[in-house]
Amino acid sequence: MNIPNRITLSRIFLIPIFIILLTIDLDWGSWTIGATTLPIDHFVAALIFILASGTDWLDGYYARKYNLVTNLGKFLDPMADKLLVTAAYVLLIELGSAPAWLVIIILSREFAVTGLRIVAAGEGLVLAASPLGKWKTTFQLLSIIFLLLHNYPFSYLDFPMGQVLLYIALILTVISGVDYFIKNWHVMKESK
Repeated sequence: MNIPNRITLSRIFLIPIFIILLTIDLDWGSWTIGATTLPIDHFVAALIFILASGTDWLDGYYARKYNLVTNLGKFLDPMADKLLVTAAYVLLIELGSAPAWLVIIILSREFAVTGLRIVAAGEGLVLAASPLGKWKTTFQLLSIIFLLLHNYPFSYLDFPMGQVLLYIALILTVISGVDYFIKNWHVMKESK
């Protein structure tokens, strides 16, 4: 197994640690930041999430730079991304930081696009992510990070940065999903 695929696997292995930090009451205490209380386990979970998100960039960079793109990597990388984002958004619902209806829309788009990619792969086609999709991912990751951090450092300004980023992520998710299906609808029409 090459290094980019090992990096991707490390992202997958970080997910259970992330989940444990947010679901088990570890009673590590909390910090009071302005009017906000930030549990230390949420802070550590945010750091784990940032690390895991960073591995997505690192494995892709390494695979392209050294021409180590493999079929295993093409499978593992998007799966790891979806697992990480899905776990984070579902846990944010449980924590009361994200509305369920919004997360359902975001995750529905992710599964629909994954389904389209599977159909395309069956036809021997690879559907690349668009720049709009990359912006969507960026705002999804940023929204998760700020929600996990209880809007720190914007909590000093009493500004709900995590919520603002979450709604921007929602808008970009819908627009990029519609764009993706319009550009690639021929795959569905031509599939056998």
